[in-house]
Amino acid sequence: MKILLLGQHGQVSQELQRALQGAGKLTVLGREQLDLAQPELIRQHVQRLRPELIINAAAHTAVDQAESEPELAFTINATAPGILAEVAAELGAPLIHYSTDYVFDGSQAAPYRESDSTNPLSVYGRSKLAGEQAIQAVGGMHLILRTSWVYSQHGKNFLLTMQRLLQERESLSVVDDQIGAPTWAGTIAQATVQLIKHWRSGHAGPWGLYHLSAQDETSWFGFASAIAAHLRNQGKRVATLQPIPSSAYPTPAQRPLNSRLDCSRLQQDWQVQLPTWQAALEQCLARS
Repeated sequence: MKILLLGQHGQVSQELQRALQGAGKLTVLGREQLDLAQPELIRQHVQRLRPELIINAAAHTAVDQAESEPELAFTINATAPGILAEVAAELGAPLIHYSTDYVFDGSQAAPYRESDSTNPLSVYGRSKLAGEQAIQAVGGMHLILRTSWVYSQHGKNFLLTMQRLLQERESLSVVDDQIGAPTWAGTIAQATVQLIKHWRSGHAGPWGLYHLSAQDETSWFGFASAIAAHLRNQGKRVATLQPIPSSAYPTPAQRPLNSRLDCSRLQQDWQVQLPTWQAALEQCLARS
């Protein structure tokens, strides 16, 4: 099987490259080979490769930066996925695309289902929602996988930032009123491979939109506390953690207070079992 993976150095892409070894002939295109900020190039590149499966792990993910460059965010996160969906449909190939909990405003008390109303608070969230809608407008075989609070041992993310700051500082304040599920990029990659196997073996569920995040929930403060506990278990001295409300840590982009995603539909339709965030964090940290 010829698989085209867009995105090369991102967290999810790095884990996908590991998880997809042996799954087929994998072609990885990073920004240097195909810049999604130049959507006019996408169609000819993908048509030339003629993949049997397209996975789009490329995105504009700098949430705060997107507030000052909305046009770029929408080009990469909305226009490009729409074109990818068109080419995938022309080739008869499925498209797997990743989206975000930030399509919601976080005002709901319960975890969000796929059918719940969206209301993004940020440019990033609006651009990712527009990408979902562009893919859905094309139709065809597609999986849009909304995830949350992605971290890994690669790039820039909360885990790596906390590991550094906890060892550099005496005390550290972390937001405690945003609730969600930290999701290891490895969990996303492993679940994606399961989905591909089900499709290839003729046991695919319905195509469409699904939620894919780790199970259980915590706050950013709770996540930081778990990271601190791991460092302490290694005999390292760590900063004292202080919980604070979001109002005490203003950012250019507003974040939803409730980022919890109900992932039961993915498990029911595609038989994909997702780990708790605690178990996945242990797995991630054991690899370092």
